[in-house]
Amino acid sequence: MKIETLSCVVKGKNDVDVVTQHIDYDESSRDQTLVQITRGGICGSDLHYYQHGKVGNFEVKHPMILGHEVIGKVVKTNDPKLYAGQKVAINPSKPCLKCKYCLSGETNQCETMRFFGSAMYNPHVDGGFTQYKVVDNAQCIDYPQEASDDVMAFAEPLAVTIHAAKQAGDLTGRKVFISGVGPIGCLVVASVKALGAAEIVCADMSRRCLDLALKMGADKALHALNDDFSAYAEHKGYFDVSFEVSGHPSSLERCLAITKARGTLIQVGMGGAIPEFNMMMLIAKEISWKGSFRFIEEFNTSVEWLSTGKVNPLPLLSKVFGFRQLEDALKAAANKDETAKVQLSFE
Repeated sequence: MKIETLSCVVKGKNDVDVVTQHIDYDESSRDQTLVQITRGGICGSDLHYYQHGKVGNFEVKHPMILGHEVIGKVVKTNDPKLYAGQKVAINPSKPCLKCKYCLSGETNQCETMRFFGSAMYNPHVDGGFTQYKVVDNAQCIDYPQEASDDVMAFAEPLAVTIHAAKQAGDLTGRKVFISGVGPIGCLVVASVKALGAAEIVCADMSRRCLDLALKMGADKALHALNDDFSAYAEHKGYFDVSFEVSGHPSSLERCLAITKARGTLIQVGMGGAIPEFNMMMLIAKEISWKGSFRFIEEFNTSVEWLSTGKVNPLPLLSKVFGFRQLEDALKAAANKDETAKVQLSFE
């Protein structure tokens, strides 16, 4: 079965287009499902591919479909757990299920992970910003029909933050600091609150972001430059757990200073090399510094939390564009002074 689909592709730096493509779906397949994409959220990696033609060292070498935060409706499937018209969130991870990490259940560390919208391989792995997509049955996570597209399109980024929150262990009754509250930082706020944090303090350079963090459940929001953090650094630190979500060296330094001795620091923000790093503070305070990357079973948890209302991400939704307005949507998403999360509608 051949299907015509309109896809949002990036061809290089500042070069995106909506093009007609054709995909094949084997109607006898027991393993794959044809999905009509309904909504997609624009992520930082989509912006990097648009603005720079690459993410890190992974450069766009031929047109690639963007997007990994997508939901849709089942069109055709032979999976008995799915049916035509069913709403599903699409898990953008496709691990090999054969390497040592997959076999131990650590699928986010898969050695040959094929993740939606990635130029890591050549040919690239196409993303989900397209009208129709063939996916593995296991990538389709169903949710109630009445659930809002606005809400459910947050499934992937919320999964990232639930995974990050769980890296810190039991958060019940803990004092938590979150440095950098863009969309991911704000979803960290929601995740740690849902997991029982007793006190949540945030820092950012943007007053708009800080206001959003308060709406997402933070108890206190401090300006990263103008407010005084010295009291939190007394007695070797105040917070049980800190989440560094900006990737900036000064943010990491603050987290080290105000995380208590033998506390935990979760690194979520991505950045380059750190030119000056206070290793002695990390050592002397015996801080556990842990990275957090994507998610595993937390994608299913995210779908459940969103569909049941345990987390409400809507304060973060700034605007929804039709997918044919791809470049306008990307430019809006890049304007951090005015927008948090921008979504594309494919209906």
